[in-house]
Amino acid sequence: MLKKEVKRIMLKRMPAAGNYLTQIKNFGIYRREISENKDLCIESCFYQPMITLIIQGEKSSLHGTKLYNYKEGDYLLTSIDIPTINTIKNATIKNPFLSLSLLIDNKLIKELLIEYPELNKPSRQSFSGIIVSKVEDDLMSAFYRLLKLLDKPEQISVLAPLIIKEIHYLLLIGPFGEALISICMPETKSYHIANTISWLKKHFREPIKMEQLAYQANMSLSSFYRHFKKVTSLSPLQFQKQLRLHEGRRLMVSENMTAIQASLKVGYESATQFNREYKNLFHQTPLQDVQKIRKGARLV
Repeated sequence: MLKKEVKRIMLKRMPAAGNYLTQIKNFGIYRREISENKDLCIESCFYQPMITLIIQGEKSSLHGTKLYNYKEGDYLLTSIDIPTINTIKNATIKNPFLSLSLLIDNKLIKELLIEYPELNKPSRQSFSGIIVSKVEDDLMSAFYRLLKLLDKPEQISVLAPLIIKEIHYLLLIGPFGEALISICMPETKSYHIANTISWLKKHFREPIKMEQLAYQANMSLSSFYRHFKKVTSLSPLQFQKQLRLHEGRRLMVSENMTAIQASLKVGYESATQFNREYKNLFHQTPLQDVQKIRKGARLV
């Protein structure tokens, strides 16, 4: 019953397909439809740490070599910044794909661990950066109340932080709380891998040395590679390549760079290699992709 009400509110607020920002910081709602001449909607994007509830429809996310399928009644939890290729099926104007997302706040998680020290049970093992599970009633209730607040903007500043804190608490006491806790605790492997990812996001244009990354993560080379692959499903070099391609896409769309200019800006020595790897990731040449985006498609 609650899910039907959430769906009704979302459809009312989203008359057409798109990404809808809200007055509540880090909370967004999304609607996707597939055009009549297509069977699938494929999007390549870089997920931030977030929880996404699927309200209607079904979706799959390819994360490295791992495929995650999730549908109405499921949620997707990402604990790190992570590249994915997402496929939406069977979404029409009458029955669109609907989801809502909230970014994970690591600062809030640390505050909760101080406030409730009994939760502080970090694991020394590393966890996958993506987790799929069923939405429990208390989590759906919290998101419903957050969604309802959009109709009462005068209450957002007081009530939204309380509900967002509740959502984070529910995640911490849930079956995958360890994955979120480990990202915040310096003694864990996941924490060091998350730091490596932050470093790569700042230095992706530069050549990288595995030995240097392993040293920064305080691990042996073999241990670092194993834990990085477990968390991201990619090698560090593959992760760097996806960072470069996503930034190249942004530069062409937002700053009107040519493919050659963008390829050099993000660290490629060969524009031909950039074009080839771009097409492999985004399924179109840079020119085709940018033209499509500028004609009205959203950059996601």
